This record gives sequence, C-alpha cells and structure tokens, in this order.
Amino acid sequence: MIYLGIGVFVVVGIFAALWLKAERERRELERHSIEPDALYALMNAKQDVLLLDVRQPLDLLAEAEMIPGARRVPPKEIEKTADSIPKDRDLFVYCTCPSDKTSREMTRRALALNFMKVRFLRGGLTAWKQKGYPVEPYRETFRLDTAT
Repeated sequence: MIYLGIGVFVVVGIFAALWLKAERERRELERHSIEPDALYALMNAKQDVLLLDVRQPLDLLAEAEMIPGARRVPPKEIEKTADSIPKDRDLFVYCTCPSDKTSREMTRRALALNFMKVRFLRGGLTAWKQKGYPVEPYRETFRLDTAT
C-alpha cells in the first residue's frame, strides 16, 4: 500500500512539473505578441516592419484577404525562407487560427532561428479586421498542401 501512495505522489509530481514547464513557456511566448492597435500604430508611423501571413492554405482559401504589405509564407516553408528574411527588422506574423495556434508556432520557430524581433499578432487577421483596419485581396496562386 505504501508503494502505491509513493507511485501516485511521483506521477502527480511529474504532471505538475510538466504543467509548470508548459505554463512558463506559454508566458514567455506571450512576451512576443502585439495587439492590433499597436501594430497599426507602428505601420502608420512608417516603421520598418515586415509582416508575414502564415495561414494554412485552406484558411487562406476561406478568407482571401491579407494585411496590406504582408508577405505570404506557408508555415511549412518558414525554415526554407528564413535566409531571405532580414533578422534586423521587426517581424510580425499572423494567422486566423483560434488561439493564434499557427502564429505562435511560427513565432517559436523564428525564435529558434535567432529572430529576436519577432512577434505574433494577437487575434490574427480576425482581430485586425474587427478593428476596421485595412485589408487587401490576396491574388497570388497557392497550393492546397496542408502539411505543416
């Protein structure tokens, strides 16, 4: 009976440690976010920013608009295109996923590739449009390859 109690204690301890680690990583990533109002203010002030639309192809098909000046980079190609993205510019990524899932993942990847000025747009394109900020039609062709 004592071994069972110790085993339960160990399992609970492991889950608590994993949860704390995940929570710490989530909080760290939150430091790399920006609200639509702040991004719009930067853009209006003619700051040198680079916007990356990192939506999945099906999301782009469903909502064929993007923030003016944004460059489309499919999520699965972020590592391939990293060399063509200047690391000294402010880099902002956005998607249309609930909880900014793709943007958060692309931010993690960009940080791993030593992009220190990268942030994700909190609420993505949806929040941007809800604020009434400008969008433009997306007219480029793309493949519906949904693998990340």
